[in-house]
Formats: sequence, structure tokens, C-alpha cells
Amino acid sequence: MKPIDRKQFLKEISILTGVSMLSLDALALEPELKKSKMKLGLVTYQWGKNWDVPTLIKNCSETKILGVELRVEHAHKVSPELSKAERLEVRKQFADSDVQIVGLGTNQQYDYPDQEKLKASIERTKEFIRLGADIGGSGVKVKPNALHKDVPVEKTLKQIGESLHELAKYAADFGQQLRLEVHGKETQELPNIKKIMDYANHPNAKICWNCNKEDLNGNGFQSNFELVKNRFGDTIHVREVNNTDYPYKELLSNLIKMNYKGWVLLECHTDPADKIKSMREQRAVFDKMVAELS
Repeated sequence: MKPIDRKQFLKEISILTGVSMLSLDALALEPELKKSKMKLGLVTYQWGKNWDVPTLIKNCSETKILGVELRVEHAHKVSPELSKAERLEVRKQFADSDVQIVGLGTNQQYDYPDQEKLKASIERTKEFIRLGADIGGSGVKVKPNALHKDVPVEKTLKQIGESLHELAKYAADFGQQLRLEVHGKETQELPNIKKIMDYANHPNAKICWNCNKEDLNGNGFQSNFELVKNRFGDTIHVREVNNTDYPYKELLSNLIKMNYKGWVLLECHTDPADKIKSMREQRAVFDKMVAELS
């Protein structure tokens, strides 16, 4: 039998139904155009903090949450103190599974007035960057993290930004993204984050949006989102996405419009007894929300 030509088939259908070929082509492409490339993952903040690497992989795989940002001080014990062999073992465990290491979640910060503390934090961050490369991660999360009474605000923001510039340049050589979490009592205000990123001024310095209540300050969510969206990296932190105290639908809608292809990572603050059940529930809620908004 002669193969059916798609265009000829559409043409014949259009004649029979009175629908234009343009409309048919649009209908045929619609699902592909609307399908979001966002991925749902997990930050091992509360959910997962007590799991070793094999347990973490097993539980994420079972719940179809297939990316993790590893908090470095938690039970998985993925830290710069690992030997070369231990790093390779971590890398292999993830590579042999369907779960991806999205990156490392650190508490490194660059606001210190004490310059020796600042230098120590920068050097420690470089250790995490090398670790991330060794275990197969794609980036390292850091924090701003505070303003100080006796230091001009602009000086602190500049110091943080210049530190990020140095580290982003260093991380690029290791194939790692440097991700600044929107964090800290005053530094998490989006105008301050924008100033920090302006000082950072490096394409590998990125923002990890963090779904703080402060995102609604000033002129509101949309204004703050627009202020920094061009600096988004591959990770975004959310709480439970069915919570009503944050505009998650607006966030996801904006991400879909941006054609965001990164990871939306659950950094849930609750402590449910059955975390596997809760992960499954969040997977279902996220998928439903994205489908409805697409």
C-alpha cells in the first residue's frame, strides 16, 4: 500500500469538513506547543533530610519526583570531605537511576563585614563547586544573606554581588551554575536581589526564586517577578504548591509563558508522618495545575 502523505490527507479532510488546512495544522501542533518543559524535583530540606543516598533515590523514583537538590549538611552526607572514590560512588548511584542530582544546597553567604570570614566562605564555596562537578550535579545554591547595622546597605549588596561574580566565573569552568537563593530578612527583598545581581554581572550567576511572602511587597508579585525574571537559573524553590498563602498559579503561569525548562523544587516546611504519600500528592497537584494553566 502506498504511504499516506500527511499534507494530502489534511487537504482531503479539510475539503470534506470545511476546516482550513491552517486550522488543522494548528490543531495537530497544539499539544506539542503547549506542553510545559518544567520538571518537578525535591530539596532535601525537611522531606528527605533523614534519608541516605540509596533511600533518597528509591523514594524519589517511586514518587516520580526525579530531581534532587541535596542539602549538604543532611543525612546523605554529600560534602567536600568525601574522598574521590566516595564521590564517584555517589555519581554512579544517581547515574544508574532515573533520579538526577540537580545540585547542592549550601548555606554559604557573602555579607560578612569580617573580610576573613568572607574569604573563607568564598573558598568553601569553591570546594562545593568542585564537589558538584565530581558527583554529576549542575550547580551550587548559595545565600546573600543579611544586611548589617554598621555597614551601608549598598556596600553590602556590592560585596555580595562581586563575590558572586568571582564564584560564577570559577563555577563556569567546572560546568556548574551558581544559584543565589532569594533569602535573608532584608536581602530577600527583590529590589535588593536585583542590585546584587547587577553587581554580579556574570552570565553564570543566576537567581533561585524562593517563594517568600516578601515577593508580594511593594507593587506586588508580578512587578517583583518582572524585576528579576531574566536572571532565573535552573532551579526554583516552592513550598506545597496547593497552599493558598502564595500565588502559585500566577508563578506557574509566568513560568509557562517564559517557556521555563528548569526545575521546580519542593522545599516543603511541613513534617508529615508519611512523606512518600505527601510527595505523591504534590506530584499530582503540580501536574494538574500545569495542565490547567498550559
